[in-house]
Amino acid sequence: MKYILVTGGVISGVGKGVISSSFGAILKCCGIEVTMIKIDPYINLDAGTFSPYEHGEVFVLDDGGEVDLDLGNYERFLNITLHRENNITTGKIYQSVINRERHGDYLGKTVQVVPHVTDAIQEWVEKVALIPVSNHGRAPEVCIIELGGIVGDIESMAFIEAFRQFQFRVKRDNFCVAHVSLVPQPKTTGESKTKPTQTSVRELRGLGLSPDIIVCRSEHPIEESVKEKISNFCHVAPQQIISVPDLGSVYEVPVFMENHGMADFLCARLNLGITPLPPRRKYMSQWIELGEHIRHLKYEVNVAIVGKYTRLEDSYTSITKALHHAGNRIGYKVNIKFVEASNLEQTMLTDDPASYHTAWRDLCLCDCVVVPGGFGKRGVEGKIEAVKWCRQNEKPFLGICLGFQTAVIEFARNELKLADANSTEVNEETKHPVVIDMPEHNTGNLGGTMRLGQRTTMFKKSEKNCKIKRLYGNKEQIQERHRHRYEVNPQYINELEKHGLKFVGVDTEQLRMEILELDNHPYFVAVQFHPEYLSRPVCPSPPFMGLILAAKDRLKGYLARGCKLSPQEPQSDYYDSDEELKDLTQLTVKKLTLPDDDNSSAYSSSSQI
Repeated sequence: MKYILVTGGVISGVGKGVISSSFGAILKCCGIEVTMIKIDPYINLDAGTFSPYEHGEVFVLDDGGEVDLDLGNYERFLNITLHRENNITTGKIYQSVINRERHGDYLGKTVQVVPHVTDAIQEWVEKVALIPVSNHGRAPEVCIIELGGIVGDIESMAFIEAFRQFQFRVKRDNFCVAHVSLVPQPKTTGESKTKPTQTSVRELRGLGLSPDIIVCRSEHPIEESVKEKISNFCHVAPQQIISVPDLGSVYEVPVFMENHGMADFLCARLNLGITPLPPRRKYMSQWIELGEHIRHLKYEVNVAIVGKYTRLEDSYTSITKALHHAGNRIGYKVNIKFVEASNLEQTMLTDDPASYHTAWRDLCLCDCVVVPGGFGKRGVEGKIEAVKWCRQNEKPFLGICLGFQTAVIEFARNELKLADANSTEVNEETKHPVVIDMPEHNTGNLGGTMRLGQRTTMFKKSEKNCKIKRLYGNKEQIQERHRHRYEVNPQYINELEKHGLKFVGVDTEQLRMEILELDNHPYFVAVQFHPEYLSRPVCPSPPFMGLILAAKDRLKGYLARGCKLSPQEPQSDYYDSDEELKDLTQLTVKKLTLPDDDNSSAYSSSSQI
């Protein structure tokens, strides 16, 4: 097994997740089976109880693991299915060590950070690295490990020490370190400042890890003289220093890095045995074409996300990615406007009229609306107002999780005339609890007690022509990921359906409502699950595809053609509507012996690793 450790310096949030994913994408294009591990040094067992403002969105895996949002990047880039064990936290490590101590595994020894905690980290990594993550079930050959936070954080010291030991445990030819560091470029001078990178690399080396690659993140590309300066002070050859500036799309990063000879370097450094490589335009062609397509989108669509955590866009990372996937597929650049749900409420008209009118203006100017999930009472009434406006004004609408529940509440209030209709999460004393909690998930604890992970949703046999079923390819059942502990009250389902709210999808026991739809509406769909988690760059989530198509009045034609785009309509040449969508991680290179005749400046760089 080969290992690549990705560390960070200067500041967090510098893009280690995308860089790590890009390493994986490049290796997968070379025919190497890759797995990913994210290490978060916090003591929480998982990300499930975090506020979105604290850590961004919580990403949910097939097995119900509530993990860091970077695992979403890994799955999207590599088209793999990760497991809860692929996200390591300090809490998980200490819990396993303490459990072993209580069980008597340490035979009365004093349990210490070194060697017991550091050994537990190494054993966890070695165990998880062997778990298959691809559909064909082959064992991974390379494990990429992203260490969260920055070098020097007291929380990550045990992990740094563990990997200092680990490099000798697995031998040098099987272990590579990539350090991602910010190179600030103050606007006052425009000069690239290397001192922060020098300091972070010096600290990393002082802790026993020497980087093989330094990835310099900056707003603009850095000059060769800057690379040479970093090389002199960081003991890394200039050819092993990559400048990754801000790009138009994260999906351009793999090609950008490979243009600097990343595959050649990793093959040599880790002795992967896949050289000589063919021309880059061959094995990276799908990433190149995807990036070119995204850069040249001619049309635009405006989407409003009515949420509760709009101050931090990372709170809705998977939703924004899913919207972009759908827009890219049909040839539209997606412009997202975040609307704070609380600002749509009537009380804001007197409390803060400027915010109230701005929120409603933004909502009215959009082409379609997404009402995503959330927890708690705040902003629910604003979401209900947004749903009502979409329903009455025939604005394309997609509700997700809490958005599904607010759609039920709004319909009950305005069509069933149950003015007091509500969710017991918002009002436990409501006379008409159309949304109630699921008893088996109300344990008193918060972490890991929801209905989590991949579940089966079955379409009702009586619903043959509903839009959402056709978007899913007329399947009888689908698999999507869930994260909720509230459901539609079964006592109100018949009455809701009599008035026109169709529950077209249910769980396998046909007790829980999963999908709703309105007939006489361009697109009014809400789902209890989270379709955004399974959206991929070249395989967009069907509910999001329907939303974008309906926003541009193209849904009817799309459905009439059997969910195929018309050649006359805007779309990318990269996508072939008459064939299976391409897989960005298709194996194309391993053990090939094509001559390296690629001299095109479009796919090469003067700065090679």
